[in-house]
Amino acid sequence: MRIRVLSAVLLCCATGSLLGCQPNDTAKPPAPSFTPPSVPAVPTAGRTPDDKPSAAERKKVPSFVGMGLQSAQDTAQAQGFYALTSHDALGRDRMQVLDRNWKVCSQNVAASTTVPTDTTLDFGAVKLEETCPAKEQSAPSAAAGKMPDFTGKSVKAARAALDSGTSITVKDASPQERWVLVESNWQVCTQSPAAGSALNGHPVAFTAVKFGESCP
Repeated sequence: MRIRVLSAVLLCCATGSLLGCQPNDTAKPPAPSFTPPSVPAVPTAGRTPDDKPSAAERKKVPSFVGMGLQSAQDTAQAQGFYALTSHDALGRDRMQVLDRNWKVCSQNVAASTTVPTDTTLDFGAVKLEETCPAKEQSAPSAAAGKMPDFTGKSVKAARAALDSGTSITVKDASPQERWVLVESNWQVCTQSPAAGSALNGHPVAFTAVKFGESCP
């Protein structure tokens, strides 16, 4: 009897020891602590590390007067100036469609002036066969509600100076009774109402001839 009891006790002790050595599946070890290293921010082009726009580079403006308009634009871009525009130096409001057919007469920023490269450069230009004016012709403007003096101005520039709702008729001042099609090629000879009259919505009438022709 004592042998059986002793055997049972020993068996229980052995079983308890084995159970005590088994790993606890429900108790998981804590995850190791890991802090990724900080990576310095890389500034994008044109910006500083604090995300503020950087100042534009400053450069001297070349002399463009006398150059072909296309060559002037290419030269400006090679120097870092990309904000470019141009206008008709004769005040006729013509578009510079084929830049190679135009030449530069004036520039809004004087040559050798140091400015930021994001400065807009504006070229006054005429066609290659034309002579640059001694003084650039400005487009007419209907200031203070008064009819401007459009004599000698292009019909296109005159139309642009008036309100878009204005009724305008244009006739050939010569006896040929030609159609006035490309208005930038025609100059005003007479106008109604007269210069200085109040612009009160009345229709406007022009007679015109082509540039290079004399008004009758």
